[in-house]
Amino acid sequence: MVKQVFGQYIPTRIFFGNGEIKRMATEKLPGRKAMIVISSGTSMRKFGYLDKLTQALDAQKIPYVIYDKILPNPIREHVMEAATICREEGCDFIIGLGGGSSIDSAKSIAIMARNDGDYWDYISGGSGKAKPITKGVLPIIAIPTTAGTGTEADQWTVISNGEEKIGFGTDETFPTISIVDPELMVSVPPHLTAYQGFDALFHSVEGYLANIASPLSQMYSLKSIELIASNLTKAVKDGTDLEARANVALGSMLAGMVEATSCTISQHALEHAMSGLFPKLPHGAGLIIISEAYLSSFLNDVPERYREMAQAMTGKRSDDPEDFIRALVQLQKDCGVYDLKFSDWGATEADFPRIVANARETMTMLFYLDPRPLSNPELINIFEKSFR
Repeated sequence: MVKQVFGQYIPTRIFFGNGEIKRMATEKLPGRKAMIVISSGTSMRKFGYLDKLTQALDAQKIPYVIYDKILPNPIREHVMEAATICREEGCDFIIGLGGGSSIDSAKSIAIMARNDGDYWDYISGGSGKAKPITKGVLPIIAIPTTAGTGTEADQWTVISNGEEKIGFGTDETFPTISIVDPELMVSVPPHLTAYQGFDALFHSVEGYLANIASPLSQMYSLKSIELIASNLTKAVKDGTDLEARANVALGSMLAGMVEATSCTISQHALEHAMSGLFPKLPHGAGLIIISEAYLSSFLNDVPERYREMAQAMTGKRSDDPEDFIRALVQLQKDCGVYDLKFSDWGATEADFPRIVANARETMTMLFYLDPRPLSNPELINIFEKSFR
């Protein structure tokens, strides 16, 4: 039966396409001085992406400050430091340039540039105090240079505080403008292209399985799954394939819309705990590691949804829900990521109960969105099946 009560709110103005970064030179921007947020790595400067942005801002006579300390798993300390600089420098809008970590950080900085106290005062879950945001949020511009999180099209930001890695967002943390330019993604190396692409895929898969999925979110999910499944291997094998890059980028953006209209489920809660406890573990890699065992858990609960996702992945009619799992495994093998080992990032089997407890404590809500409740023994069993 079609779900009859649902809503949608995605207020972001999105510009999608090769070369669209040029719009930053002509588009009306939401402020008079920008803080540009980038990672601590070298790619934004090395490949000229930062130059493209600053030249566009120069053309509009918009001054800017650059904050360049963001880690792959971004942390609360950098949010607070950047927010202080933002206030001191009089910046009145934030630009996140780079992967999901930079754009998520931009959203969180935009909160703390206006609000008092500590960022964790506003976080729900873990040791967060769940205080309301009372002083608004600075406008945000998102310019992704990876195709993975879809954060350019949703309100969510994920930040770590010690071993707690928690997602958070409000209506005000949707970007005002997002520019999705596949030409900015050709430099991403193959293994990261795969990690990021699977992150986007799982956003859509989990959003499709979630018990709050709506007709709109499911529409976005199936198209996203189709685009990523049919193009990710091409993008991994040839990063200069702009058609494949664009299709994966579109799939990732649609996955962000899934996040805005449905939600991920406990697979993401488990992975947040994994990379919260082992911060060098890339988020997408963690999701891949547990995906086969985790997603097999609900085959008998919502078999029709699995058949529909299998059809989106393969383009063929499916009469067996396990067709989806087979297609998922094959895609991981084709992209060279099926044999990832959690142990390579320092995990042992003794860590499994701690990971499950952390996930339950920090991302409690996601467990309520599963097709059916998973017990702690079932969650431990997922890790046991996945561990190498």
